[in-house]
Amino acid sequence: MKRRIAAPARKVIDAVLKGGIAVMPTDTIYGIVARALDRKAVERLYALRRKTPQKPFIILISSLDDLKVFGVRPDAAALRFLLRVWPGKVSVILPCRDKKLDYLHLGTGTLAFRLPRSKKLSVLLAKTGPLVAPSANPEGEEPARTLDEARSYFRDAVDIYVDEAPREHEPSTLVSLVSGTPVVLRQGAVKISSTSDVDEEGASKRHAA
Repeated sequence: MKRRIAAPARKVIDAVLKGGIAVMPTDTIYGIVARALDRKAVERLYALRRKTPQKPFIILISSLDDLKVFGVRPDAAALRFLLRVWPGKVSVILPCRDKKLDYLHLGTGTLAFRLPRSKKLSVLLAKTGPLVAPSANPEGEEPARTLDEARSYFRDAVDIYVDEAPREHEPSTLVSLVSGTPVVLRQGAVKISSTSDVDEEGASKRHAA
């Protein structure tokens, strides 16, 4: 059975497929998004958000298979970790050596991915493909919690704003798997005190392990 796509989501899909940039609620906080495989849109987003070089954006994906698009093939240990924390509010940094994707990884040879649990967001991502989705704020400013805050940052430089109740969620937890061993770089919505201790309020035991 096909899931019905709401009108606001359709507007986002239409905008980003045409190379646009949107502000929308993600599974954590408001994000400012563009298609990850659209080089011009990503470069426009870097300029708009005034991103520090060597700090690539997080990419939202709809399935593990999306990693293959970026030439990312986790080994067995990395895959076990991903299956424990995904879908969920954990962003994971993985090696990516593809020179054609320099505009994404900025020469770092790594990319960060997140597989959201939200069904609405998954349906949208299946239509748009992977989206770069940093928080909706210029670097150094506080993440927008309302659409008015986002508009005060970006004004007409964003093609579409999608409204929702104010976002009070924490950002995602950030984990690096570059060395082969999970290293927590930022505690966020999912609390990880060790590689075998992942806790997200309301998560099933499988995803809180």
